[in-house]
Amino acid sequence: MIFRVGIENNNEGRSVAWALEHPGCFAYGPNANAAEENLSRTIQVYATWILKHEPFTWLNFEEVETQVEENWDVYLINDEFDKVEKDGYSVDSFFRHDWKPLTAVEIQRALKMLTWSRADLLKTVEGLSDEELNQTYLGERWSINGILGHIGGAEWWYLDRLGLAFPRQEVPEESFTRLEKVRALLKATLPTLEGSKQVVGVDGEIWSSRKALRRALWHERDHIEHIRKLLKELAGMKIPPFKP
Repeated sequence: MIFRVGIENNNEGRSVAWALEHPGCFAYGPNANAAEENLSRTIQVYATWILKHEPFTWLNFEEVETQVEENWDVYLINDEFDKVEKDGYSVDSFFRHDWKPLTAVEIQRALKMLTWSRADLLKTVEGLSDEELNQTYLGERWSINGILGHIGGAEWWYLDRLGLAFPRQEVPEESFTRLEKVRALLKATLPTLEGSKQVVGVDGEIWSSRKALRRALWHERDHIEHIRKLLKELAGMKIPPFKP
């Protein structure tokens, strides 16, 4: 099975390989070649994840071949939309594939994956105390609770790029409430986007339904792994000191 790939360079100092026809399937690398190589392994993990929920998966992952179709170099712009070297707005990838309208089948599959991904997220943080949720970590921008709020806020932002979000002032402050409210809107909105050819430019960046979906599934799955990493650190903090 051939996996069409878009490479996004300069994404926070790394490259991202996106499996363009399979939202939620991506891999990082220090450069484009490494990201593509890592994607070949990630596809197996991704397909296994789908197979866990969908016994008759739509993926044939036994013979994987990746094919890079295009590259995008992330760049920064200022408020006047001029390109700058630092302290600007990051203009992330928009591939030719992102222009394609979503089909009914793609939306149906996406709704399933959004459900599975959210279940994974909630299971990952299940049983954590308020103290554990709000524990801070050296070198990390957010606590786990902060990451949860960030996931919900990002999904709202993706919808807002398409003019489909509720007012910003209605975004809940509490992380779990935010996650639930924004995800409910995303899942209710997706079926209405079947066949939509809407492509818009907002704040110097191009958006479409397909790009918003691609980033929503990537973002949650990426931060699930982020939280799991922090939980390992948290477990290490709880190890009592050795006493000879």
